[in-house]
Amino acid sequence: MPITESGQPRTRMIEHRGQQILLLDYSDILDTTEALSYIAESKVIIAQHPLGSLRTLTYVRGSRYTAPVIDAMKDLVAHNAPYVKAAAVVGMNTLHRIIYRAVTTFSRRNIQVFEDLDAAKDWLAEQ
Repeated sequence: MPITESGQPRTRMIEHRGQQILLLDYSDILDTTEALSYIAESKVIIAQHPLGSLRTLTYVRGSRYTAPVIDAMKDLVAHNAPYVKAAAVVGMNTLHRIIYRAVTTFSRRNIQVFEDLDAAKDWLAEQ
C-alpha cells in the first residue's frame, strides 16, 4: 500500500465528528508513475465499499498533473460515482482548477471545492 512521508497510507479512512471519511491523499506527488499507482490503489479500495456509502476527501496540494494522470483521475472519478455519497477536494492551484472542471464535466459529478482540510471534513461529516 502506498505510504506518505508521515508513514500513513495514501488512501485511508479517517474519522471526523463521528463520521468515516475516505481520504485520498495525493499531496506533493510529482512523479507520473507514482501518481498512477496511488490512483489505481484508491480505485481498488473504493470498490470494496457498499454503493452510495462513502464520503471522500481528495487532497491534491503540491501535486503535478500530466496527461496520463488527468486521464486516470477522470477514470477514478467516474468509477467512484456509484460508491460516493459526498465528495470534496482540497488544495487546488489554478491549473488544478482547470483540470477539476474537465474532470467534473467528463464525469458529471458534483465535487465540492474547499481551501482547507478542516472545512472540507466539516462539510463531509454533515452529509
